[in-house]
Amino acid sequence: MDADSAEELHNSPHEKKSWPDAKPTTADYTSFENHPGYLILQRRKAEALKRNISIPFFLTNDAANSNNAVINGRQYINFSGYNYLGLSGHPQVTSAAKAAIDKFGTSVSASRIVSGQISLHVELEKVIADFLGVEDCLVFVSGYNTNVTTLGHLFGRKDLVIHDDMAHNSILTGCNLTNAKHMTYPRNDWDKLQQLLSRHRGKYQRVIIVIEGTYSMDGNIPDLRKVVEIKKRFNTLLMVDEAHSLGVIGEYGRGIGEYFSIDRNDVDIWMGSLSKSFASCGGFIAGSRPLIEYLKFSAPGFIFSVGLSPPDTAAAMAAFQVLQNEPERVSKLRSNTEFFLSLAHEAGLDTGMNNGAPIIPIFVGDDLLCMQLSKRLFDQGIHVQPVIYPAVKHNDAKLRFFITLQHSKEEIQFTVTNLARELSELG
Repeated sequence: MDADSAEELHNSPHEKKSWPDAKPTTADYTSFENHPGYLILQRRKAEALKRNISIPFFLTNDAANSNNAVINGRQYINFSGYNYLGLSGHPQVTSAAKAAIDKFGTSVSASRIVSGQISLHVELEKVIADFLGVEDCLVFVSGYNTNVTTLGHLFGRKDLVIHDDMAHNSILTGCNLTNAKHMTYPRNDWDKLQQLLSRHRGKYQRVIIVIEGTYSMDGNIPDLRKVVEIKKRFNTLLMVDEAHSLGVIGEYGRGIGEYFSIDRNDVDIWMGSLSKSFASCGGFIAGSRPLIEYLKFSAPGFIFSVGLSPPDTAAAMAAFQVLQNEPERVSKLRSNTEFFLSLAHEAGLDTGMNNGAPIIPIFVGDDLLCMQLSKRLFDQGIHVQPVIYPAVKHNDAKLRFFITLQHSKEEIQFTVTNLARELSELG
């Protein structure tokens, strides 16, 4: 027994202990009003107000998030949500969610590993696995947490995770939770990726390359065939985050694997989100049975989280069914995306690295100018959010347009016309 334990046993439990006073300090670390991050936030808000720019975030929408939004009683053309296929609010999806509540309630009220698993969970996982053409699937209650817990759990100090310099925050956070080394390379720079692997592959047991099927900031679709080729050459694992590509690209919306016609087994971990194309909430990992079984019995973000709610599970399953029955939704979305891009290019607007996905950035540069442009479009009845630092680098601000199949050609034409005019007037 150490000295501290002996002293604790010796002292009477009723004896009042004397604690030393806190040492005086010149700074107040007990108030969040003095937190450095809060002070920076207030300074940035003050800068915007000086230029008569209202803060465009946390606006309340009083309607389903579709091609239109209702804010403060006014209807807007909405480009700030990712209901790509118009399935949130679809009658079949809504009806399935209601029926699930009637049968299972609003919550499964437990982790799935104990008593929170319902038949709908198992059915949804089979639907997703079959849709992707893999052996098995596991559904998580949070899309963000899917990446965090999977990467954080699967890799350790003898391993290496390599991702590009524009990886989503959930990927970065997952890397930070591991004891693995992680390295970055410039987006789509396959020579740099191969240089990293040439120098470092031999130092680690497991090496995994992590990419996104469609990058959420700029609508870029990476060359999956090239990544698979590199993966095989250097004997690594490969994970693809399909949060913004599943349901969106490929002839039938089956994502980047379909888009590039690759063997599904060439990717070891398929990740996806249920809150974009599939009208629900949560995420999933799909792949081999050993991968899924191991995660099911050990991943902290799964076994210590409540199971996906019945209405969310049923909504996602119904959304997959509608998509498979109505594949023309994907081609309609593609048509709207191509129409927006063609008008933007005709107007001389900078759409950056977008190469066909329905996430279209319009580069502006200055943060406050971008917020000002967003406000001007809002006054014209167009709701599009600015993306500013720290979500992107300094002087890399952009407006990000999420295209849906519900947008009409007239809405797109009106939007691009006003966008070009307002941007020109702002210089």
